Amino acid sequence: ENRYTQAVQEGMIFENRYTQYTMETLRVGWEQLLTSINRNINEVENQILTRDSKGITQEQLNEFRASFNHFDKNRTGRLAPEEFKSCLVSLGYSIGKDRQGEIDFQRILAVVDPNSSGYVHFDAFLDFMTRESTDTDTAEQVIDSFRILAADKPYILPDELRRELPPDQAEYCIKRMPPYKGPNAVPGALDYMSFSTALYGESDL
Repeated sequence: ENRYTQAVQEGMIFENRYTQYTMETLRVGWEQLLTSINRNINEVENQILTRDSKGITQEQLNEFRASFNHFDKNRTGRLAPEEFKSCLVSLGYSIGKDRQGEIDFQRILAVVDPNSSGYVHFDAFLDFMTRESTDTDTAEQVIDSFRILAADKPYILPDELRRELPPDQAEYCIKRMPPYKGPNAVPGALDYMSFSTALYGESDL
């Protein structure tokens, strides 16, 4: 290939009536293609690093990016506050339309736009959504944790809590867990299931 290119250049052949392309335009086009491929590879690698470092799934990352891009209509990589609010709502985030909802939203804005620039950039948006996605334990997860501490019993004893948890956490649980009233209850048995569901607003203590 290089031999033909050299022969063409030495023969001072700058036009080919069988094609509208010159060697120079093909070379430039090829280099642009390589640059574009490398850019795409880098972007994919960065997405994988971002996903892995933040502990979210590829599906979550895709969903967050798609929603952000949908509201970033000018492709500036940033959202105005109202665009950001619409983006959150589209992802299932609940923001009330009353005064309390506005206060909550302003708190969120203070996190994602700490310098009050008036815009939310994608990285800040992704950090916020990642925290929201990964920090939400469910009552079931907490019950499973207590069940392990209780060696699979449906209740837990104060001594077990004191042995397994830091003192302040143990005392917090002991004070707030109702007595266990199920079968095979022993003196001092505590109901960690009711406590866990109440903790996440799924029932009342």
